[in-house]
Amino acid sequence: MALLEIFDPKAPPKPIGIDLGTTNSLVAFVQNERPQAIADCDQDFLVPSVVNYGPKGEVLVGRLAVARAALEPRDTIVSVKRFMGRGANDAETRRLGPYEFVPAKAGESNVVRFRVRGRELTPVEVSADILRALKRRAEDELTNIGGVVITVPAYFDDAQRQATKDAGRLAGLDVLRLLNEPTAAALAYGLEKKKNGLFCVYDLGGGTFDVTILLLEDGVFQVKSTGGDSALGGDDMDRLVAEEVLNVRGGSPTEIRAALDMARQMKHGLTDASEVVVEDTRLTRERFDALIQPLLDRTGIACRRALKDAGIKPEQLDGVILVGGSTRVPAVRAYVQKVFGKEPLADIDPEQVVAMGAAVQADLLAGDAQDDVLLLDVLPLSLGIEVGGGIVDKILPRNTTIPTGARATYTTQEDKQTGFEIHVVQGERELVQDCRSLARFTLKGIPPMAAGMAKLEVELKVDADGLLAVHAKELVTGIEQTVEVKPSYGLDDEAVEKMLLDALDHGEEDLLARRIAEERVEAHRIVAATKKALDTDAALLGDGERPKIEAAIRAAEDAAQGTEPHRMHSAIEALDLASKEFATRRMNRAIARAFEGRKVDDVATEVG
Repeated sequence: MALLEIFDPKAPPKPIGIDLGTTNSLVAFVQNERPQAIADCDQDFLVPSVVNYGPKGEVLVGRLAVARAALEPRDTIVSVKRFMGRGANDAETRRLGPYEFVPAKAGESNVVRFRVRGRELTPVEVSADILRALKRRAEDELTNIGGVVITVPAYFDDAQRQATKDAGRLAGLDVLRLLNEPTAAALAYGLEKKKNGLFCVYDLGGGTFDVTILLLEDGVFQVKSTGGDSALGGDDMDRLVAEEVLNVRGGSPTEIRAALDMARQMKHGLTDASEVVVEDTRLTRERFDALIQPLLDRTGIACRRALKDAGIKPEQLDGVILVGGSTRVPAVRAYVQKVFGKEPLADIDPEQVVAMGAAVQADLLAGDAQDDVLLLDVLPLSLGIEVGGGIVDKILPRNTTIPTGARATYTTQEDKQTGFEIHVVQGERELVQDCRSLARFTLKGIPPMAAGMAKLEVELKVDADGLLAVHAKELVTGIEQTVEVKPSYGLDDEAVEKMLLDALDHGEEDLLARRIAEERVEAHRIVAATKKALDTDAALLGDGERPKIEAAIRAAEDAAQGTEPHRMHSAIEALDLASKEFATRRMNRAIARAFEGRKVDDVATEVG
């Protein structure tokens, strides 16, 4: 006899995790300290991320919407995640689907709007409909649900993250956190309990491919690098097999939909079999592997680039995690093992692993978990440092999930500079004067070097309690210093909201002020460098060259006194053009001196 679970009305609401995917979405929760995805009555865990809007106002989500897509393509929104945070006028937007877009009116926000059945719908509203369907599924299973953690790609920018959060709220969900998908996959495997390590998340879904290198340092996940291909996935495998089917059967291109259905059946069948036969058409795994090899090679390029960007080698990885339904293909798993030199982690269903990780995070935030892993809060405002011209260089953007960390590298603008004054600020405005000062300190003791030779690395780390640690290191000498500040101290919700509203109200003028400052700094830099070159290498000047360069210098200095960024930029370009031949002669002489008296073989060995 089957055991029935009895609902306890006094039980606390159950937190849930949602993987809001491009192709499919899932919802999961933690039961008895183990995450599990929630299935429908047909035991199907996946909800296709497809929404159909009917003529009588009905909204269909999932497989019912997929069934309508072929007949009502303009009234059925597919892969809405690709539109999140995009502008209506973005060149890429109109290539993402056969939809009727509503042009933005004067004074309106430049958000994407679909015209469907006489209604205007934003990607946020469409995503909210998917989330409502997932919420209903969770309520059917758990009755009383609590807060939710929604996953987003690691590369999502602030606009895309905010749009996702808005969709959750519109769906009536209490959004506890947005969680990066690679981090969610790592949480599902319990990798945060290792405390330290380097991991790669290889995510090959139906329509997109993403690869992320994660650094786990003292229980804090940090994205070291990301890469991928937004037009590469299991759907491309299906098309290649469908073309093969049409070639074998002698079908016409108009039969492509039927061929695609056969291709999916074959692909799924070849996961466990060495050959399959569908409607008298035979396909071996060997032939299938040969067909998809070019696609695998494309993922390999992105993987190697991500490793290079992270500055690591494959053998330094502690594990490779597979995410996405397409990683079930044996050839994919074999290829991943070949690229990274280790067998990937595939114990958890690759289509469920992200949702499960989100459920683990939701359970942590709700206080139900038994371990002491801390992944709390987000940055209310961006954190950055002051650079030349009083400009803010944002290192950690607002809404970044904490604990987190990031670093940036800078250099000197003046000769013989023996110290760096580091000014840490918080806020969304472009200029330091409009942001909140958090800390100032000076890194001293740097030996005098030519401008541009010193390399300062500034690292910002925010721990689970909101404490900011600023670490500055001059890379040539190794001199370093660390200070700690409390970034959100003294700021209540009202103050944060005011700073955000100020940033929105002054957005255009702030961007103009930033550009003026950047062009002015660049003008002063190139003028100073050119003057120095004229003094030290006057012998390399050609006939009549000095007057032209000096005239261009005066024009650049004059432009830098004004407030017209276009004029400054043009003056900088004119000075660069006037001194180009002079600069080339200086470079050639420097190269000749560097290699003087050295053997070609020795130089080739160093370079190669």
